[in-house]
Amino acid sequence: MRAIQFDRYGAPSVLVCREIDRPACGPRDVLVRVRAAGTNPKDCLVRKGKFRWFTGRRFPMGLGHDFSGTVAAVGRQVAAFQVEDAVFGMTNGWQGRAYADYLTVRPSETALKPSPLEFTAAAAVPLAAQTALQALRDLGGLSGNQRVLINGSSGGVGTFAVQVARILGARVTAVCSGRNADLVHDLGAHRVIDYTREEIRHLGASFDVFFDVFGNCRFPDIRAVLKPNGRFISTVPGVPVMRWSILSRLSSGPRAHLVIVKSKTGDLQTLGRWIEEGRLVPVVDRVYPLADAQEAHAYIETKRARGKVVLQIA
Repeated sequence: MRAIQFDRYGAPSVLVCREIDRPACGPRDVLVRVRAAGTNPKDCLVRKGKFRWFTGRRFPMGLGHDFSGTVAAVGRQVAAFQVEDAVFGMTNGWQGRAYADYLTVRPSETALKPSPLEFTAAAAVPLAAQTALQALRDLGGLSGNQRVLINGSSGGVGTFAVQVARILGARVTAVCSGRNADLVHDLGAHRVIDYTREEIRHLGASFDVFFDVFGNCRFPDIRAVLKPNGRFISTVPGVPVMRWSILSRLSSGPRAHLVIVKSKTGDLQTLGRWIEEGRLVPVVDRVYPLADAQEAHAYIETKRARGKVVLQIA
């Protein structure tokens, strides 16, 4: 089978499409024939070696966590899925393998694909939409009539975050560039701020949740726009956000959190139900064939993608 691998950390040019053995389906596994794989900034950071303390130095390495496809085989201990089921999901951990013709996953990371979606659109959902859901619902405790600001609202996670926040009943202020304002407004934002024209820290408003998807905000600078019990949530791991998270728990006032997404069948089913109800729509910017993974990564790193970038595999 074909798979994208790399033999050293580096630029997109290290990615190579090569033939490897098809993975074996273990007793607790589901073997998926991958039809499409979502790409994410996490994949680019792994490729660069930014998380080598998790990924190690054992090469060659694969990439990719988001997938959609059809079940090719099920382990003898798996009862939730059958051969030919259309599924989507996200592999947990740091060993990405979804940029390939076949992939083994655990049933707990997988769900039946929402019927309205083609495989390409379905592959855009799992990591980004679950990140938005788990950040806003679980860490932010977002509910009806609360106010949320989403910084970086036109990217993969951001486009889902705007919609998830609306579904949860919140008032949404979205921050993006002016060229993406119409897109974000159409997704449900009540107010759209062009960051090139207005400074977030000077909004003079109090938010229940500040979701920093873009990762360019500092918690000490954002405290002024948060309510006393507000939540600052970041998607970017690192020492600063961990320090802010710990220190904010030692005193009263707003708190900082880092969202660490985990694929869960229940959350995938929730997202799937919203998609089938027409309340949640994935935004796909570009689709590349598997062999063009280098170009897909190069485009992601421009940070100008509107929604998700997907690899079409089968």
